[in-house]
Amino acid sequence: MSTTHHTTRRFAETPVQKAALVFGIVFFIVGLGGFIPGLTQDVESLQFAGHESHAMLMGVFQVSILHNIVHLLYGVVGVLAARTFGGAKQFLIWGGAVYALLWLYGLVVPDEHAANFVPLNAADDWLHFVLAAAMIALGVLLGRRAAHATHDRR
Repeated sequence: MSTTHHTTRRFAETPVQKAALVFGIVFFIVGLGGFIPGLTQDVESLQFAGHESHAMLMGVFQVSILHNIVHLLYGVVGVLAARTFGGAKQFLIWGGAVYALLWLYGLVVPDEHAANFVPLNAADDWLHFVLAAAMIALGVLLGRRAAHATHDRR
């Protein structure tokens, strides 16, 4: 008589996977929040893109439909990336790099300029800086492989 041994893998079992999962869930919630009256002030002024949108998530962060969709997609990618060690690490590092570029873009492009298509305001800019630093740091620090690792860490 043979016995079949099944190993069960938990979702997001390593610290880097957990971090990617948390970021993914938060991004998704923020993306949804950008469409919800009460969480977003002046939601009726929401534009697809551009600085003409006067909708403010939590009264602080300028949002547009495009901005919200990007957060929703980032959230989905983060949750999916959390399935593997490598995916989570790459999501955090490259996702953080994208936020670093957005931070720099926001510093260079004036708030009322046509090139501010996302749109971004000063609060968005500094949040993007914090997100970039946190995501890259977590991706690098938690993404180190243990010498005695037994998990599939693609």
